[in-house]
Formats: sequence, structure tokens, C-alpha cells
Amino acid sequence: MTSPFDRLSDDTPVYVISVAAQLAGLHPQTLRAYDRLGLVSPGRTPGRGRRYSMRNILALREVQRLSQEEGVNLSGIKRILELGGELERSHKLVVELHAQIAVLRAELESTRAVAARLAELRRGRPTGADLVPVRSSQITHWVPPPAPQDQGKP
Repeated sequence: MTSPFDRLSDDTPVYVISVAAQLAGLHPQTLRAYDRLGLVSPGRTPGRGRRYSMRNILALREVQRLSQEEGVNLSGIKRILELGGELERSHKLVVELHAQIAVLRAELESTRAVAARLAELRRGRPTGADLVPVRSSQITHWVPPPAPQDQGKP
């Protein structure tokens, strides 16, 4: 039996602004300002209410830390978060590409094994013998279409 909580991830927007503000240690008005600036963009309900995910709350905490402990201004924080997102997407792409390379390597090894087996079979067959026997009833000859008839020149 599955629970509705089984489908929740760190990206699922579930927290209303007051709860998100409390979890992030910020005032709700600060969350609204960060949303307007594009620092943290929460999900929206059909009525346009903000819903924050756990990932949003962690980003809010990071904004607060960068601002208070590191002295980074909000435009610098926005750029840091953008670069972090790009880095995360790049890491995911690298993982996907590594998986594709592994599949291609396996296919290449399989192809090499087949090619080696075919080469071995070819070396071991008598001259003129086919690797795959073909019955003569299956052989059809290609007949070119007839040449166009000269209809007379105008």
C-alpha cells in the first residue's frame, strides 16, 4: 500500500509562505522580496498562492548565509545561485553521458566479438564457399528496365 507522501520529493511545493519563512528563519516579507528578485521562485497554487519546496527552503537558507556571513549582495547571490544551477545541470548531463558511453562501449565490444567470429569463420571456409548457404530458388536476378523508345524527333 502506498502513501501519498511516497510521491513527495525535495522539489514538491508543499509549504505555505508562513511555514517556509519559519523553516528558513526569515520573515515572510523577505521571502516575497526574494521571489520578486528571482532569487528563489516557489511554486504557485491555482489561486496564485506561493508554495515552497524543501529545495526552496534550503536555497533561502543559503541566500541568508551568503548575505549575512559572506557579505555578498543580492545580485551576487542571484548569480551564485544561477551558476550553482548550471553546475548541477552539467553534473546531471555528465552522468547521462557516462551511462551512454558505457552502453556504447558494451555495444562496441559485442560488435568486435561478432566481427572477430565472422573473420574466424571466413578464414576457415573453403575458397568460394558462402558463410550463409543460399538456395538457388531464392536467388533472383535484377533486370534493368527497358530503354525508352525513340518516339521520333520533332
